[in-house]
Amino acid sequence: MTAWDLTALGIGAIIGTGIFVLVGTAIVGDSLRPGAGPGIVLSFVLSGFTCALAALCYAEFSAMIPVAGSAYTFSYATLGEFLAWLTGWNLVLEYGVACVAVAIGWSGYFTNLLKLAGLELPYWATNPPHWAGGPEGSIANFPAAIIVLLVTAILVMGIKESARAAGVIVILKLAVILFFIAVGAPAVSAENWTPFMPNGFEGVRAAAAIIFLPTSVLTPFRLPQRRLGTPSETFH
Repeated sequence: MTAWDLTALGIGAIIGTGIFVLVGTAIVGDSLRPGAGPGIVLSFVLSGFTCALAALCYAEFSAMIPVAGSAYTFSYATLGEFLAWLTGWNLVLEYGVACVAVAIGWSGYFTNLLKLAGLELPYWATNPPHWAGGPEGSIANFPAAIIVLLVTAILVMGIKESARAAGVIVILKLAVILFFIAVGAPAVSAENWTPFMPNGFEGVRAAAAIIFLPTSVLTPFRLPQRRLGTPSETFH
């Protein structure tokens, strides 16, 4: 992979569900969490600071233990094989949940675009099944399932193809954000900033937790490329 591929991979992981799907919920809130209101800007600062701490930890571990395996290897070298095994499977679970969240968000935007074009998919094909909390009679969120299958197909094709697709998507992401800023900046009204934190710091904190959804983890789980020694040997 080239430097551009790695850079695109990092940017693509950073700009994810938090900004495209969850901002509305973070601002307004829901039945479980208070919204941040205009204080969402502080939520992003708080979330970014937390991300920076995690990034510094990963950077230090990578420098100390330059072996493929990410969090699995770091746990193996410092805590032992059993906890490393748990860490690896937790990462698999994390990426699965994150993938589902992104796919559902994409499905929502896709169905809304179809509505603007005069096409409306039946509710039973765009919602989770009834037994999983969906509306009565719903079967599955087919657009979400289809996008997961398409991305999986690209990944199966190979690393180069995946990197090129990621580069195209990153360019599209940045273009959308820049377009939104250019169009929305002239319409900014300071009157809408009052009250700045309608639910106090609790709303800001809850919103930061929402937008910190861990889809931006940059170090995917892989098995080590060479056999490790004992945890103490590997760590030192």
